[in-house]
Amino acid sequence: MNPITGAPAKTAAPAAQPVLELRGAAAHVGGRTLWSGVDLTVRAGEFVAVLGPNGVGKSTMVKVLLGLLPAAAGEVRVLGGRPGQTAGARIGYLPQRRSFDPSLRIRGLDVVRLGLDGDRWGVPLPFGSARRRDRERVAEVVELVGASTYARRPIGQCSGGEQQRLLIAQALVRRPEVLLLDEPLDSLDLPNQSAVAALIGRICHEQGVAVVMVAHDVNPILHHLDRVVYLAEGGAVAGTPAEVITSETLTRLYRTPVEVLRTGDGRLVVVGQPEAPSTHGGHHAAR
Repeated sequence: MNPITGAPAKTAAPAAQPVLELRGAAAHVGGRTLWSGVDLTVRAGEFVAVLGPNGVGKSTMVKVLLGLLPAAAGEVRVLGGRPGQTAGARIGYLPQRRSFDPSLRIRGLDVVRLGLDGDRWGVPLPFGSARRRDRERVAEVVELVGASTYARRPIGQCSGGEQQRLLIAQALVRRPEVLLLDEPLDSLDLPNQSAVAALIGRICHEQGVAVVMVAHDVNPILHHLDRVVYLAEGGAVAGTPAEVITSETLTRLYRTPVEVLRTGDGRLVVVGQPEAPSTHGGHHAAR
């Protein structure tokens, strides 16, 4: 039994080839070291959360993995190669949540399809075996995320949780091996956070997709996680939730007294974690 998540311990399996590897990785922006010393190995079907206060570079880590920003130190490997050199179809990416105007008439189905051909010029030909395979794949991934009942509705008329499911489908439509999600639960209410987190966890473990998710609050995804990366100003620590989300580990990382508590309903609360670089907060959900 995992003492942090409360989930049954996973049985050991033969180690698969890593899809993501960071060794002593660091990121510098504007002359400032956001984080350094990141050692992380992610294999197929593993779910990893990137956590920490605002301003410590959580989204920057996603940019480094995408090859949009070079690592300032150490080594970063994505699917066996350098970031940015891997075929785009092998990596699914969902940026920070964007809002859709309620009057937007494009269907959710079409938003998902943009993940297949949105980078191509011209109008797709409405015939041929390739077009049929595309339609079948879009329908398949829409069903996978549980969006079939509203996928033909205009995206602007879908709820926040429905929109997020459709965007996840868009990121999955090319059958990626790695899924990078930048705060996909942001702006969702608690029931939708739990539902979307469960969806992502199921896709990760059943479809064998490696997931790296930036999150503010670990609680909605805690039971699905294999590993966490906590970032602090200039530093980082990575490991299993049981290894990392402890008073001792976070106190050492943030260089200030931190206490990890568990509430009666099983949620974690981190007391004393800095709210942002060079500042200190009070009581927070584990983030």
